[in-house]
Amino acid sequence: MHPLARRPRFARFAAPLLALGLLAGAAGAAASPPEWRLDPTHSRVVFDVDHAGFSYSLATLSAPTGRLRYDPEGWDGAEATIELAVDRLDFGDADWNRTMLGRRWFRAEDFPTITFRSTRVEAIDERHARVHGELTVRGATAPVVLDVHRNGLRRHPLTLRRTVGFSATTELDRRAFGLDGSPTLIGSTVRVRIEVEAVRTRRSNAEAPTESQENDDADPQHD
Repeated sequence: MHPLARRPRFARFAAPLLALGLLAGAAGAAASPPEWRLDPTHSRVVFDVDHAGFSYSLATLSAPTGRLRYDPEGWDGAEATIELAVDRLDFGDADWNRTMLGRRWFRAEDFPTITFRSTRVEAIDERHARVHGELTVRGATAPVVLDVHRNGLRRHPLTLRRTVGFSATTELDRRAFGLDGSPTLIGSTVRVRIEVEAVRTRRSNAEAPTESQENDDADPQHD
């Protein structure tokens, strides 16, 4: 017998096992949640902070960008990466905006973006979850937990694109991000509200949707 014909027994099964491994990897990739792109026009962050005990000062951060991974069938594998341009910060007054964007506060020239990256999603029910993640502001990163409610999930009546909407809230301690000025004038707790609309990407649209995905949430109103 030719020496090359005396292959170890495991070699006979190497090719089939490799093929199975590749198939399993392909199946895992195919099973990843669909991707959604944030609609910056209809997504916004609103926050408030106590102002000397007289009122709660309101500010907005508009036009966030980013992508979500979310399966309408459940929260497994859900992910979020969101970025906000600090120069979109608006307190409703030009002088106040300049002060807050300056070196004493947000230092927009040195740190032009605020980013959020999810690390874990804790499902509560079909429409509610706690999204754990890391928020980076002015170069400092701290953990945050978002209480998330899924709103509408259907084809948009104007664009006909698959669209999903979420509302989320959280509270932050501004001191965790080095924003510790004026402690006797400005409260340390910042209450945050987030509204997000996201459109399913074309890659995800190419995947055949299930019947439940097509019929989900005919009524976009909140529970």
